[in-house]
Amino acid sequence: MINPEQLQEQLLQDPQANQALPDELMAMMGAMTTPTQESKALQFKQAYSMPDDDFKAYGYSKLVKDGMTKTKKQKLTNWLNEPSVQDLKHDYQHAQSAQSKFISDLEKWQQLYQAPRFGDKNHKGSRITPKLIRKQSEWTAPSLSEPFLSTNNLFDVKPLTFEDVDRAKQNALILNRQFNTQLNKVSLVDSVVRQVVKNGSCVLRMGWVYQEKQITEKVPLFNYVPVPLEQQEQANQQLAQLEQLAQTEPDSYEALADEVKAGYEMSVEKGIPYTAEPAGFTEKQAKRVIVNKPTVDICNLKNVFIDPTCKGNFENAQFVVHAYESSLSELKKQGIYQNLGYLMEQQSQADNSIDKPSDDVFKFQDNARRKLTVYEYWGYWDIHDNGETTAIVCAWVGDTIIRMEENPFPKGKLPFVVFNYLPEEESIWGIPNAELLGDNQEILGAVTRGMIDLLGKSANSQTAFPKNFLDSANKVKYSTGQDYEYNQGFDPRVHVHTHTFPEIPNSAMMMVHSMNNEAESLSGVKAFSSQGISASHLGDSATAARGVLDAVSKREMSILRRISEGFIQMGRFIMAMNSEFLSEKEIVRITNKEFVTIRRDDLAGEFDLTLTISTAEANENKSQQLAFLLQTVGNTLGTGLTQLMLSEIAHLRNMPDLAKAIENYQEQPDEMAQQLQQLQMQKLQAEIELMKSQAEENLAKAQVQTVKVGTEQARAESLQGDADNKALDFVERDSGIKQEHDLNKQAMINQGQNEKEMIKQQGLLDSQANQHDYNVLSQLQQHDLNQQAMANEAQMQSILPPNAQQ
Repeated sequence: MINPEQLQEQLLQDPQANQALPDELMAMMGAMTTPTQESKALQFKQAYSMPDDDFKAYGYSKLVKDGMTKTKKQKLTNWLNEPSVQDLKHDYQHAQSAQSKFISDLEKWQQLYQAPRFGDKNHKGSRITPKLIRKQSEWTAPSLSEPFLSTNNLFDVKPLTFEDVDRAKQNALILNRQFNTQLNKVSLVDSVVRQVVKNGSCVLRMGWVYQEKQITEKVPLFNYVPVPLEQQEQANQQLAQLEQLAQTEPDSYEALADEVKAGYEMSVEKGIPYTAEPAGFTEKQAKRVIVNKPTVDICNLKNVFIDPTCKGNFENAQFVVHAYESSLSELKKQGIYQNLGYLMEQQSQADNSIDKPSDDVFKFQDNARRKLTVYEYWGYWDIHDNGETTAIVCAWVGDTIIRMEENPFPKGKLPFVVFNYLPEEESIWGIPNAELLGDNQEILGAVTRGMIDLLGKSANSQTAFPKNFLDSANKVKYSTGQDYEYNQGFDPRVHVHTHTFPEIPNSAMMMVHSMNNEAESLSGVKAFSSQGISASHLGDSATAARGVLDAVSKREMSILRRISEGFIQMGRFIMAMNSEFLSEKEIVRITNKEFVTIRRDDLAGEFDLTLTISTAEANENKSQQLAFLLQTVGNTLGTGLTQLMLSEIAHLRNMPDLAKAIENYQEQPDEMAQQLQQLQMQKLQAEIELMKSQAEENLAKAQVQTVKVGTEQARAESLQGDADNKALDFVERDSGIKQEHDLNKQAMINQGQNEKEMIKQQGLLDSQANQHDYNVLSQLQQHDLNQQAMANEAQMQSILPPNAQQ
């Protein structure tokens, strides 16, 4: 006989020991549980084909419930500081308390949006409530969703560095493909916009779904033969080319024949060249990916609890708790949850703490599909007990933790995106138009009900006349529409009265118009009421109309920017997931006949993400302006610029294939046209040569003419000088000046001759005087020399001795 306490202690010390004790555990369950409980456990095991581990865990939980002590669930991680359910619920409960005001406001806004009937069934009079807020929302939603739906390429990825240019293009291709085909763009955008307009906020829960199945495929077999020595040099060159091709152009490498790739891979493995020869095929079990894409779920705002300490900045939030309904079959299918055997008891306990659809009255009876409330905790926790937090995800049902691991998403980001309609200071949540238009709707409802009661209480189309106006026989004729006779003393024009609706007071209509006007001015939405936003209220002029449109468009663009920022955050999160979870290769369609293969390794990098949004009216206006510009300039623009403008027009008209064809179009002339162009070119060249020779000839002639011009100018100056001399001579003769000049000239000649003669005589006299002076000086000098010679001789005689004197 097995002691249950010893078995329990053994299970606590070594959880793996229960694998060898299925019969003992079943016996203990039979001893410690009622037959009904044991039967339910066996039914549960058979219904879900539960493995022994999970079934034993379920039995183990039964032992806990029936009074066995010292039992606890197995830890899901090996963290030093693993959070408990109580720790997680503490954050959840405090966030729930802090969010109570927003939930109460949200319920008020939703009630105003639905516009329920006024009062109860016992209310006398009209109960109608005008749907003013709903009308404003219906006009607002299309104008906000159309800019996102009017383009096929919503996301524009711009690189931050030069090395990321090609990667940015590939990210843009895969991101737009996913948004257009895998995420149901129309439904997603419409749902986000309508929830933002209705509730003031919208929360998206990002995720990734991956499914694969086992298939049997044919795999080629090869015989590997070493390359002979005399051919190894050529084979090494081919291997080097294949290696470069595999690194630089992997797509081209994958397109090669299987035997070529097999020979290259074997050569790399063995280190010597090999050739692969086909040797047939073999069947092999492989896994094929069925679904591998991002998911975006719109959360119920009442079931999302965000860290209240973030003060309006979601980036600062330390945790987010998301509650949703699921079932055992759905949880088991995902394959990421544990402790599912403990959830049997949770199914019988209704959880009314989360918001559920009011019309959800249907409930499944079987355990596989019966709904469970799952609380998912995304946040940061000090799991290593070192004072530093790590991004984690935990999920629990009731008091049972079914998932606990580190955040699997890139960079540990919280997988949520928050959209706001109108921002509120220091709040993560926004406010809708219902907050602004609530009073207007109530006032408009009161006035409308009063007008309806006024009309409803009238005896419209009823006819009244005095009692003795007709006798009984004529009264029947009157009621059946026949000719009748009325009694004497009565006039039908006076005594017959037909009731009609009373006139509605002008004050009531003025109040209705006033409320509509104020509602449109508060929301900035023209809802096509009888009055409201129009140019006539600001002045009947083009400037007034433009002012109204500018004011409305600015408010609309302000809301669009906030919604666009949410989609940008969503796009960045998907880009990060693509670089981690996407398949090795993805094929993306560019046009109907062009496809591009994108590799996951080429998606990593630093990028800036923007949205390309525009309204249909703005695109139409731009296309008309471009068309008018083309008509204005005509054929003066070049072919390239004309193609660019036509391509842009086609793009604005949502014709991407035509835009691509126009952009890449190149006209191909025929042979005759090409020959004609060549002949025209030769003719132009000959004409240019002729013009050059003529220019050189003209230049030479110009130089000759330049010389001639100088000569002619000198000749003309000479002739002009002769003419001037003749004219001057005539004037001098006529006035006697010439005669006087002749006399003066003769006098001067005579004077000159006299002076010359006088100078000549004076020269002779001076010459004679000089000769005389010279002769005298010569004689004096000779005399002096003789005297000096005699003196010298006497001195010499005096000096010589007497013998020498002899």
